[in-house]
Amino acid sequence: MRSLIEGYLGVTEEGRKSRLPAKLDWWQSATGLFLGLFMWGHMLFVSTILISNDFMYTVTKMFEGSFIFGDDNSKPILVSIAVFIVFVIFIVHAGLALRKFPSTYKQYKIMKTHTAALKHDDTKLWFIQAYTGFAMFFLGSVHLYVIMTSADKIGPYGSADRMVSDWMWPLYLLLLLAVELHGSIGLYRLSVKWGWFDGKDAKATRAKLKKIKWAVTVFFLVLGFTTLAAYIKIGLEHKANYGERYHPAQTQSLNQTQLYSIQGVHS
Repeated sequence: MRSLIEGYLGVTEEGRKSRLPAKLDWWQSATGLFLGLFMWGHMLFVSTILISNDFMYTVTKMFEGSFIFGDDNSKPILVSIAVFIVFVIFIVHAGLALRKFPSTYKQYKIMKTHTAALKHDDTKLWFIQAYTGFAMFFLGSVHLYVIMTSADKIGPYGSADRMVSDWMWPLYLLLLLAVELHGSIGLYRLSVKWGWFDGKDAKATRAKLKKIKWAVTVFFLVLGFTTLAAYIKIGLEHKANYGERYHPAQTQSLNQTQLYSIQGVHS
């Protein structure tokens, strides 16, 4: 009971004001900032497929430590460890955010009624963030678990096969919508909450931040849909060879040359 009172009212049973809500808010903001920036970086990483298969393969191997161990001895376990850390932060952030959710249907109806009456744009954004966050908890958990347990299959063919042959594209489509809306709104609300860019005129700054937020949302949604379409295209073309791993054109050419050399020796 004591922790419940402290967590929701910010007052201890002895009547003293508790610092717990403020601390939890700070951690929610910190984990949200990390996940929002990670989301942008992740989106840029997966979109490397739009440049070329080879480029996406090279970036993938870089995350596996190829610059230390070499391409042939890269360590997908490094990706699994990184995803596990992100997964833990993701769960912590979701748990902290649940404190702000209505705990009963009655509370939800009261909030909706007040939102409709006030017609406050930022409150509407909070509801969108809450809905998308709820969806992300399930969609994002599936995605993170799959990547964590099959990091060795990340690549132009492996990722595309997962989209098409494994029928994961509907999940990724919904996840894309949820994560881009949730992330951009979250980063906007963090900037407003902590006053990072307030300047002399906080109201004018908020209006500018909101425009930037929508511009960022549109940019990453367009980038995300284009990237998803590229993986689906590759997955459809590669469907007959499901499970085959991608090898860069340079490696394929080298292997072909080695094969011709062997044939020449035996002929």
